[in-house]
Amino acid sequence: MKLYTSHRAPNPRRVRWVMAEKGIEDVDLVEIDIMVGEHKTPDYRARVGVPHVPALELDDGVTISESIAIGRYLESLHPEPNLFGHDAREQALVEMWMRRCEFYLANPIMLSVRHSHPALAALEATQLPQVAEYNLVAAERFMKTLDRHLADREFMALDRFTIADIVAVVGLDFARLVRYRPPEELTNLARWLEACRARPGAKAGA
Repeated sequence: MKLYTSHRAPNPRRVRWVMAEKGIEDVDLVEIDIMVGEHKTPDYRARVGVPHVPALELDDGVTISESIAIGRYLESLHPEPNLFGHDAREQALVEMWMRRCEFYLANPIMLSVRHSHPALAALEATQLPQVAEYNLVAAERFMKTLDRHLADREFMALDRFTIADIVAVVGLDFARLVRYRPPEELTNLARWLEACRARPGAKAGA
């Protein structure tokens, strides 16, 4: 299998982190330079279907895109350590918090960074400072929710590390491109973030 990835983009890091947590080493990494538009070439689009990274090309030629879909596929091949939930209850809780962290934290941060970092102007038709500001405010509002949620728990969704934690950490880390740090008063969020960043998988996925 081949993973089309980019160290410049946050979503491929989710997959590399999943691979690191599970010890998956039999996937070839193919670096795509999104800053020069390699993800938009006719060959790449024909292979993947959309100009997005990451994408996982299977041995039979089928290609799966979208980081969560790839993560689920890898978990089906490598069930442990479990990142998506063992049973229906766990899977629902992981899905709930993963989607919340994606919709209300990771996506707004991504838009804020892409509309504020000068080097990322190449990825937008027009950078809009008001889009960056609005989305950062929305992300910080949800950070307060997460800080309350993490007051009496170690991880985001279950009593162990899951894909929900990966999505949230990768989203927050992407903001470091613009030297952003979460508000200092969110101490529970900071404790959780430090613990997640200390995992070996976090370094492998970066």
